[in-house]
Amino acid sequence: MSNAFQHSIGKKLIQAVSGAFLIIFLLLHATINFFAVIDSFTGEFGAPHGLFQQGCDFMSLGIIKIMVPILALGFIIHICYGIYLTLYNYKARGGVKRYEVASKAKTDSWSAKNMFVLGIVILGLLAFHLTHFWAKMQLREFMGAEAENPYMLMTTTFGSIWNVILYIVWFVALWFHLVHGFWSMFQSVGWNSQVWMKRLKVIGIIVASLICLAFITVAINGYLQAHALI
Repeated sequence: MSNAFQHSIGKKLIQAVSGAFLIIFLLLHATINFFAVIDSFTGEFGAPHGLFQQGCDFMSLGIIKIMVPILALGFIIHICYGIYLTLYNYKARGGVKRYEVASKAKTDSWSAKNMFVLGIVILGLLAFHLTHFWAKMQLREFMGAEAENPYMLMTTTFGSIWNVILYIVWFVALWFHLVHGFWSMFQSVGWNSQVWMKRLKVIGIIVASLICLAFITVAINGYLQAHALI
């Protein structure tokens, strides 16, 4: 088994599986955050029974508290292994290249060539995000304290136009990363036929767009709410 994972296929498989954890985590996170946008249209933004508050309460359930660290672990593995693969390829091929999978799919897109750079941008702004939200909500709950009001955190953070711009940059980088990563993930596990690859690339664009547009809408909504524009 250890020899198999020393093989390039094993290395790509780890990155593919951890990437799946990332997509699941983002879909869940985007859905719950988008509840705040729905609350704005229903007049429930800031209400204790608003959909966003209910989503945050749902995330506080015991079973979810167990799942979230597992998903986050997959996310951390994806980041760490992405760095490892980049350094490995740098040493093996004499240049910074993304992990490659032999197939008929084209790998010369801008996002494919800049996955590591995109990952650095995403990681840097992730640290910014964790200090603004996770540290004041779930981390506090894990430590036995009461989480801060999610609506207040949203308007406080996104009340600054510069924070909104930073988040949009983050989501754009995330979009490019996901568009390439989605089909590359399936390619790594053997779904690399020409027919399936075309379908997966389209699905990847749709999934990445839904996730990133949801997050961008949430950020803009938070700004509008902070300044009483809606």
